[in-house]
Amino acid sequence: METNTLESAKPITVILILALFFGFYFNLGGVPLFDLDEGAFSEATREMLVNGNYLTTYLNGELRFDKPILIYWLQAFSVKGFGLNEFALRLPSALAATVWVVLLYYFVRHFYTHYTAFMAAFMMATSLQVTIIAKAAIADSLLNLFIASSMFLIYLYTVEQKRSRLYAIFALIALGALTKGPVAILVPLAVSFLFLASKKELRLWLKMVFNPIGILLFFLIASPWYILEYLDQGQAFIDGFFFKHNLNRFNTSFEGHSGSLFYYIPVLLVGLLPYTTLLLRSLKDIRSWFSNDLLRFLAIWFLFVFLFFSFSGTKLPHYVIYGYTPLFILMAITISKIKSDKLLLLPPMILFIILFFLPMVISFVQPQVKHPFTRIMLETAPSEFGWEWYLFFASVSAITLWLMRTAKIDRNAKLISIGIIMTISVSWRVIPTYAAIAQIPIKEAALLAKTEHYDAHLWKFNMPSFIVYREKIVKRTKPKAGEVVLTRKNHLDAFEAYTILYEKHGIILARIGDDHTKE
Repeated sequence: METNTLESAKPITVILILALFFGFYFNLGGVPLFDLDEGAFSEATREMLVNGNYLTTYLNGELRFDKPILIYWLQAFSVKGFGLNEFALRLPSALAATVWVVLLYYFVRHFYTHYTAFMAAFMMATSLQVTIIAKAAIADSLLNLFIASSMFLIYLYTVEQKRSRLYAIFALIALGALTKGPVAILVPLAVSFLFLASKKELRLWLKMVFNPIGILLFFLIASPWYILEYLDQGQAFIDGFFFKHNLNRFNTSFEGHSGSLFYYIPVLLVGLLPYTTLLLRSLKDIRSWFSNDLLRFLAIWFLFVFLFFSFSGTKLPHYVIYGYTPLFILMAITISKIKSDKLLLLPPMILFIILFFLPMVISFVQPQVKHPFTRIMLETAPSEFGWEWYLFFASVSAITLWLMRTAKIDRNAKLISIGIIMTISVSWRVIPTYAAIAQIPIKEAALLAKTEHYDAHLWKFNMPSFIVYREKIVKRTKPKAGEVVLTRKNHLDAFEAYTILYEKHGIILARIGDDHTKE
């Protein structure tokens, strides 16, 4: 039974604004870019601005066909306004995620109460994986906006059949195709087909898909860049973008990103924290998902994404997020079915306890780690945690335990509290600490190289964020005597003589001496 404490618009608006702030904007520019993805996207944007080439993207001076152009244009626009920094590069993702959440709220409000719409939007804004991609300088937040908004309109069109909605669907899919390519077409096309086929309304699907004005609108928006890019780069663009970075990702394990058929089960359990209990409870009602048209549409949306990418050769954690939007709605209508607040808050409680003991676990397992660089990095990593880490996670664990036990506040307040606590924990403690270990050394080494005008090499070390902060294309070849190199500490054995210019957490900036390379 739904409570009325969140039925008025004013508290809902205030709380949702707080959730959006802590989930998407708090400490947005406070940590360095993360490699590989953030570094690669950001460097391609930087080179776009330096070269003045807004058609073709390059990474370290080499052609980059990984993604279409839209996210680079938006990042470039942001950098022009705010400068070359982490905030500007991540801002388009945060803004896209904000619109994504707002549209989710209004879509759910069209069919359910203020409360259900608010909880779906709030959970999206404060869930672990959505928070992470919303603060990442990559294309996925923008893509999810276009997929979700096109899917909302597809369902509304099947109900109301307004032409304006249909044209908007084609426009949004076209923008998605400019963001990440064929996947923006695949998900809406497949889900709408399966949904209408299940209702025996394939004539309506054919009417939607083959609308001539909609098709024309799609090509007017999406095709100019694709055509111009093909005219500029020829078959290399077809091979690099369509075959290598799209078709091959499904057929093969691309760049070693493989996994079992069950890969996305733990991703779901962790990625939807702190609301994992609601996920499991909603999955228990999977048969009821097909009890009405809206629930059926949401179920097909999630299940198609989950199954399609489970069978894909390439598996990455963020692929399944394309199916998260319907889950938040299904989870929101499940809240009242949870019998125990203790069970509801158990997953975040477990997470906070694990995080409290994490520095000790790292110290314990470090000697057993076989990978040389990882072992070196973990050896010095505990120094970045400090007493503040223990105090913070002891405090949030105590607060969560109190929320689990108390009857003085209702379930809504508990869910809102744990959502805000989760986003603050991730944005203020977890991500900055990880950045201090893995990425701050890269940034500091790059800024030193920039200040001292070192023409540094990147050798056996693929860290494109170094190029962003150095603001200059670097060599990827073996360094010669007198040259400067950024590499991992375990690779220094390849050199007879060198002078260390910077060292932190196993990351080395060094000048190579004479007779430098072992044969």
